[in-house]
Amino acid sequence: MEIHSIDLGIIILYILATIFIGFYISKRASKNLDSYFLGDKSMPWYVLGISNASGMFDITGTMWLVYLCFVYGMKSAWIPWVWPTFNQIFLMVYLSIWLRRSNVLTGAEWITFRFGDGKGGKLAHISVVLFALVSVIGFLAYAFEGIGKFTTTFLPWDLSANTYALIFMGITTIYVVSGGMFSVVFTEVLQFTIMTIASIAVGIIAMSKVSPEMLAKVIPEGWKNIFFGWELNLDWSRIMNSVNDKIFTDEYSLFTIFFMMVLFKGILVSVAGPAPNYDMQRILATRNPREAGLMSAFVNVALIFPRYFLITGLTVLALVFFSPQLNAMGADIDFEMVLPYAIKNFMPVGLMGILLAGLISAFMSTFAATVNAAPAYIVNDIYKKYINPGASNKKYVKMSYLASIAVVAIGIGFGFIVESINDITLWIVSSLWGGYAAANVLKWHWWRFNGFGYFWGMISGLAASLAIPKILPSYTALEGFPIILIISLIGCFLATLLTKPDDMDVLKAFYQRVRPWGFWKPVHDLLLVDNPEFKRNKNFRRDCFNVFIGLIWQISLVAIPMYLVIKEMYWFAGVLAIALITTYILKKNWYDKLEKEV
Repeated sequence: MEIHSIDLGIIILYILATIFIGFYISKRASKNLDSYFLGDKSMPWYVLGISNASGMFDITGTMWLVYLCFVYGMKSAWIPWVWPTFNQIFLMVYLSIWLRRSNVLTGAEWITFRFGDGKGGKLAHISVVLFALVSVIGFLAYAFEGIGKFTTTFLPWDLSANTYALIFMGITTIYVVSGGMFSVVFTEVLQFTIMTIASIAVGIIAMSKVSPEMLAKVIPEGWKNIFFGWELNLDWSRIMNSVNDKIFTDEYSLFTIFFMMVLFKGILVSVAGPAPNYDMQRILATRNPREAGLMSAFVNVALIFPRYFLITGLTVLALVFFSPQLNAMGADIDFEMVLPYAIKNFMPVGLMGILLAGLISAFMSTFAATVNAAPAYIVNDIYKKYINPGASNKKYVKMSYLASIAVVAIGIGFGFIVESINDITLWIVSSLWGGYAAANVLKWHWWRFNGFGYFWGMISGLAASLAIPKILPSYTALEGFPIILIISLIGCFLATLLTKPDDMDVLKAFYQRVRPWGFWKPVHDLLLVDNPEFKRNKNFRRDCFNVFIGLIWQISLVAIPMYLVIKEMYWFAGVLAIALITTYILKKNWYDKLEKEV
């Protein structure tokens, strides 16, 4: 695709600006590990919230969401729950607060805080470091695939997808390595601003060019309805028969069964807490537990509205103007062409440059956040803990530089062998998280669960997540999740019950500081002997209610920009009213009751 020199200039200017920011603040980031990985825990919650939202606004995911919106219409709002996107509600309501109370540097350090430093605790520590590195490499391979396919379509030079991916991953690595957390956060705020401007512009263009009547001619009945029955009931045969084949391949026809599986898996993964990646890192970087909860709440608002304004705008333009070309592809229909078509044909000079810079920045943001999270585990949880505990801060920061480069190199290696974005997306969200859920639910809520149980639960789950797709290739990633979960649960319970409980002093220290609800009575009773003033967490019912309201609130936030772009004003007014009501309930029952702790 040919690109105007003005648009190309905007893209180059943006890339240079991100590199400059990384080097400009590198001195501030290199004082020590706390500064390099958590920004000295000094940044405001709303800045970290924008940074976190920017890290999730990835280009690969945007291409996938455009495809979902095209095929499934408004019902596509529910499908990202497979990640699950609603884990941000659990984090907002209580889990971010619990996690931040620990006051640790990484998820692996948190494991030592929970299970102690005995043999079981050390094994648990090793298992979460291993999981963190596997998941980070998976995400880097995912990013590698997405940026390569995207840039070959838009940029004017005749380079391969892998070459483009190498170039942009290299540029991003430069500013991440030099500036650490400060660099990542400040560049992500810039990236988010660009992306928001571009997203709103695309939505406005779609609204100006596509009328409800034009849209109605190219969509099946039920496409605009966000609600669903037992079956999906979207028949594309009169419009684009090959889309029916995609629905059959995705196995979403029995939508209620799919939704129940997604909800079951999503709740378990959400209750487990954040995985050891950039999401957890942003929570640990907040100034106090209250701001951790506020940051996770802000992510929902900052991420959802601009992203779905962009996704729906691109989808509507493609439906009305690109359907003949897609139809001509027949069985070989390629929905990844929707995004480049809409940009090529409807973005004016200048705005195209901003949008392309925004989409490239979305990739760079996700990639940067992932790269910044990974070395913390290598340096803080392996090198500092086991190899060189007495090194200087300067030495640790230098090791962080090397660790970042090594992780990127391995991620790129796996990116070369991944066949498709969809394959690795499904493996990450279902198989890998199936191995994570069991042990990480139990660690919060059951005092008897020990380090040995955590280790064998994580290792058996991780092994199952790698083996099940090979052993049962006919199973979808979502269908394989319960099998992986059961294998992991068996590992958790057998190892826990066949070994001694963790040291009671460790359990009391954890329970007193974090104050989770769950099965902690023996620890609670002993703690009262030492500290009669201690009060247990009695917020279980309130937290569950707020999570339920939060789920409704989040899905209404998704639907608002979607219905606005397609100009269905009755639906828009309805979901806006739901959003306002649920916001008021959360204000009274969550925000007003957030602890004022420091």
